Formats: sequence, C-alpha cells, structure tokens
Amino acid sequence: MKIFAFILMITAFSVAGNTDIQAQNITIILVRHAEKDTSATAIKSDPDLNDAGRKRAERLSEILFKYKPRQIFSTRYRRTRMSAEPLANSIFTDYRLQTQIYNFDEPENFAAELLSLKTKCVVVFGHSNTTPALANLLLKQSKYKDLTDAEYDKIFIIKVKKDRITDEVITY
Repeated sequence: MKIFAFILMITAFSVAGNTDIQAQNITIILVRHAEKDTSATAIKSDPDLNDAGRKRAERLSEILFKYKPRQIFSTRYRRTRMSAEPLANSIFTDYRLQTQIYNFDEPENFAAELLSLKTKCVVVFGHSNTTPALANLLLKQSKYKDLTDAEYDKIFIIKVKKDRITDEVITY
C-alpha cells in the first residue's frame, strides 16, 4: 500500500509539473542579427558585423535591457553572437551572461524548449528566415514572412501567460 501511495504521489507531482510548464509566464524576444560585413574582405561564409551592425547591436542592448532577460540564445554564426554580445555584457554588472548556442536546423524542438523554460524573459538572436519562422512556431500560425535582406530593425515579442500567447513586432 505504501508503494502505491508513493507512486500516486510521484504521478501527481509529474502532472502538476507538466501543468506548470504549460502555465509558465515567459516573454520570448526574437531578433535578427545586426548588419553583417559584406565588404570584399569579409569572410563570406561567416562574416562579422559591420560598423552599422555594431552600433545597432549596442542600441538593441539598450532597448532590451528593460526586459531583464535571464537567458540569451544565438545561432553559431559570428554575426548573431556579435549581435548578442552587448546585451550579454550589460545585464549584470559583475559578470557577462553566457550566450547559449541553439540549433536552428531543429526549430520545432527549439520552440518547445523555449516554451518549457522556467525564466521570465529570454532573447533569441537569429536570421532573416529563422526569426519569423520561430515566431510562427511559437504562435502556432503562419503570421510572419521572412525578413528582407535590408530588414534589421524588427523585434518580435512573444508573451506567454498561462495558455494565452500574444505577440507584437516593434521597429527600432
């Protein structure tokens, strides 16, 4: 009988834990990397940011600071990591927030991972096609199209509160 009671208690905690994950309140901020270096001397397969991109990354850090993100994700590319760097350096005064690399080749898995996080706010740095695609996966609808090559100024803000998901796009 004690074993049955123990199993019942464990099952109840598991179900409560899963409900808690679905009811998690989280803000997921999605941004495309800043302007990349397209000069003749740039590394074509993995370019750095250009001067305008570095300035945009700094400005983006100032804008996103008020959300107090506790996790930052980036693709493995230099331009996304460099776009995340000013924000990662500014959140805490004593240390740099570690930017985590995510696999954009498995967007469904990454969307599910984001929705299961137990933090209030995360920022995800992606690309012109992966950023709106991830927003669509989180919203469970095809609302956003790929960004054009010239669009670097959009911030997608997805808020999950209990079972309600809202979104907005701001231009900066």
